Amino acid sequence: MRRGLAAIFIATLVPGLITLGPNAGAERTPRRLTGSITVFAASSLTEAFTEIGRDFERSHPGTTIAFSFNSSSALATQIDQGAPADVFAAADAVSMARAVDAGAIRGTPTAFARNRLEIAVEPGNPSRIRSLADTVRRGVTLVLCSPAVPCGRYARRSYAKAGVRVPEVPTAESAKAALTRVALGEADAALVYVTDVAAASDDVDGVAIPDRVNVVATYTIGVATESENPALARAFTAAVASPLGRSTLRRFSFLAP
Repeated sequence: MRRGLAAIFIATLVPGLITLGPNAGAERTPRRLTGSITVFAASSLTEAFTEIGRDFERSHPGTTIAFSFNSSSALATQIDQGAPADVFAAADAVSMARAVDAGAIRGTPTAFARNRLEIAVEPGNPSRIRSLADTVRRGVTLVLCSPAVPCGRYARRSYAKAGVRVPEVPTAESAKAALTRVALGEADAALVYVTDVAAASDDVDGVAIPDRVNVVATYTIGVATESENPALARAFTAAVASPLGRSTLRRFSFLAP
């Protein structure tokens, strides 16, 4: 059945076009996108993707874009276990590679954005944190993402580049969860993404990490093999990588791919 659908919904240079009839020279006509899809996306994409989704729905009446935000590694596991995802957007190559190797992604994923790390601190920075070394001072409560999730791996790489030994510290299952601990006053600092700090600027402040010890994350997106609406899934991934999508991502502090 899926092979039959794939033969009908042939991708073209313009999302939303199909070929009618079996002849190679058949005339192409626009096809109205309808229905819904579920996008599995890294939690750091929450604000940007929510806006891109709203813009997409306005441009394509009759479509619905639903989101499931979590750490990329958790989402990759869910997809591998058969969760009904139509699109997967990951914050690291490892999680996307897992999905690709499992045959859960159609074709080659597209890189659409990059991100950097930043130190999230309480408003006013009462602990006077100015560097990665300051986050591990005595009396400072630091929260890092779990080593199993992208932001946790990136954070530990950044500390290693800076030559700073990280002691045992509390962990969180996503960048958003780590940031929340600081926003609630439960921690003095957390290593998260620049985009997370920007989105929560009313609740936390940010301390920049120098480029020489920072880590840049590359985000990729792909259509799930088991998508029941591949035409809509392809159109949404194209919208993310479009000039408008990239403009939205830049406004939320993401870097170009």
